[in-house]
Amino acid sequence: MNTLQQMLIYLIQTLGSLYMLIILLRFLLQLVRADFYNPISQGISKATNLFLLPLRRVIPGVYGIDMAALVLALLLQWAAGQLIYLIAAQGLLNPLLILPMGLIGILKMLVQIYFVGMIIYIIASWIAPFSQNPALVLMRQLIEPAMAPLRKVIPAMGPIDITPIFFFLILNLFNQFLIPALAQTLGVGGLLLGF
Repeated sequence: MNTLQQMLIYLIQTLGSLYMLIILLRFLLQLVRADFYNPISQGISKATNLFLLPLRRVIPGVYGIDMAALVLALLLQWAAGQLIYLIAAQGLLNPLLILPMGLIGILKMLVQIYFVGMIIYIIASWIAPFSQNPALVLMRQLIEPAMAPLRKVIPAMGPIDITPIFFFLILNLFNQFLIPALAQTLGVGGLLLGF
């Protein structure tokens, strides 16, 4: 592969990953019913409305789940993977890979969102535990519902909350073992968006 091909693939992966991040943040923030009037939520909405609003006319939500956002993320993952595959001069991807590749790409990005979110959440809890910064407020609204099931199972150890340790453990199991195994099985490892 020559330098131009590598540069194009890098651009597609980077820009595709950034837009996938924004789409999935919108999906997650709506799912956890985060503050829609938060300036960051507003920015995410504006950045995704161009493609998401037309899709919502065709694809309705189901039980409060924004199916249009998931379809948009699937399509973005597939289109980026197809472009990368074409640029690498390997032809067209099998159309049957659209759904599984998209789902693995979405899962990979969701794990990364929660992993980075947990790092920010933990650092902020030490430095500015009661901060009303819009980003930290959204981070708490995003992370708390994900850790709630673990808090029901893991007993509190006085003032020390060990739930994040187990949450990191679960995220790392997905990131290091499950997602790579699924991607390798399908042969789409280098085609997935994510950081």
